[in-house]
Amino acid sequence: MAPTVSTEIELANSTTSTTDGLSPDSSNNAAPIAATSALTPVDLTLPVKLKLSSAILCFFNAGINDGSLGALLPYILRHYALSTSRIAFCYLAAFLGWLFAALLNSYARLRIGDGGLIIAGAALQFAAQLFRFWSPPFGVFAVTFGIVALGQGTQEPSANTFVSGVKRSHRWLGAVHGCYALGGLCGPLIATAIASHGNWATFYYVPTGIGALNLALCGYAFRDQVVWGQVSGDQSSTRQSKTALRELSATVKQKSVWQLSIFFFLYLGACITAGGWVVEFLVVVRDGDLASVGYVAAAFNGGTALGRFVLAEPTYRWGEKRMLTIYGIASVALELVFWLVPNIVVNAVMVCIMGFVLGPFFATGISVGSKIIPTELQASGLAMIFVMAQAGGAGFPALTGIISGHVGVQALQPMLVALLSLMVISWLFVPNPRKLGSGSIAA
Repeated sequence: MAPTVSTEIELANSTTSTTDGLSPDSSNNAAPIAATSALTPVDLTLPVKLKLSSAILCFFNAGINDGSLGALLPYILRHYALSTSRIAFCYLAAFLGWLFAALLNSYARLRIGDGGLIIAGAALQFAAQLFRFWSPPFGVFAVTFGIVALGQGTQEPSANTFVSGVKRSHRWLGAVHGCYALGGLCGPLIATAIASHGNWATFYYVPTGIGALNLALCGYAFRDQVVWGQVSGDQSSTRQSKTALRELSATVKQKSVWQLSIFFFLYLGACITAGGWVVEFLVVVRDGDLASVGYVAAAFNGGTALGRFVLAEPTYRWGEKRMLTIYGIASVALELVFWLVPNIVVNAVMVCIMGFVLGPFFATGISVGSKIIPTELQASGLAMIFVMAQAGGAGFPALTGIISGHVGVQALQPMLVALLSLMVISWLFVPNPRKLGSGSIAA
């Protein structure tokens, strides 16, 4: 069982100690180092390996879903006869799903445990896919993005928390988030191949099947962490709600949580905006053939996957703070080349390399978060960081669509330059765990 679960059990069963443990003093960034370094990483036993495999599949499943939208977007716009501004409803629904998940996670974790959250999240994502492959009305199709986001918002933070507690977690986080990007690579490849030869909606048979497998594996692997009512002991629902509110209150007072949240808000906003709108940009602005340039979204996600697998170790060895700053500056330079050179081949290469240098950001940011956020607040802290990330991932693509509806999709390029530049600046404000305490970086 992941160490965070035992922490939450103690949190739920305590009375006055809960209030002390979640006091405003815990907002000091020095506290997380001591708390986190005292946590013993979990050994790679067979049950732990099974859970890691389940976490990898759940992120691959999410990558398939998220990565496919960019390739399908031109088909969706034309099928439903939508303006680019109306596609914002899909992103808005996704944001609301993540927001709802963030508000419920602390309370739900006390009721059903991390295992229950992971399984419930898998079930919601599978259910949403059942409404997609038959080309439903656009309103129904848009709502499914909210259901998927709610499922991801309950599943992914708990899976991340588990993985961050395993020995050599920086490698496993790289693998887990690399598989998300691998799903992001496979999604547009499969979507483009299907949509260019038939009905675009039939692509969703693929994530439906993967979602069923994800639900089955999560249900088996994390069944020992489903605690239906056992966590609460003799606490009433009112006491559980107060405990969850105290945990949420302590989390929002953490300076480090906000620093990472702003960074992820800009990072995911830039990535999803790039992956979601690059195909439409190449079709409209660069006069590309839709059946061919649809694969450029896969190039971005493929670069991201490769970066997460290849750059995880050197980023850790040479320092997270330094390396992500270098990668971020490189991404701005690559985006400028993409913008200023009107050549589809050059654009495709720049997009791929940009995905590569942006690849390690997510896993590295989560790894840093596990070292600078107090152990007892990591689950709720990561949930908040995730919802902020998804707010950027939903808000900025939606804003790009709204602006494009008025001035054209060429607005994508200045948006990306601004987002990537602000992302680099925000990373400079995130504390360096190696300087805060050497004990916190022990693998």
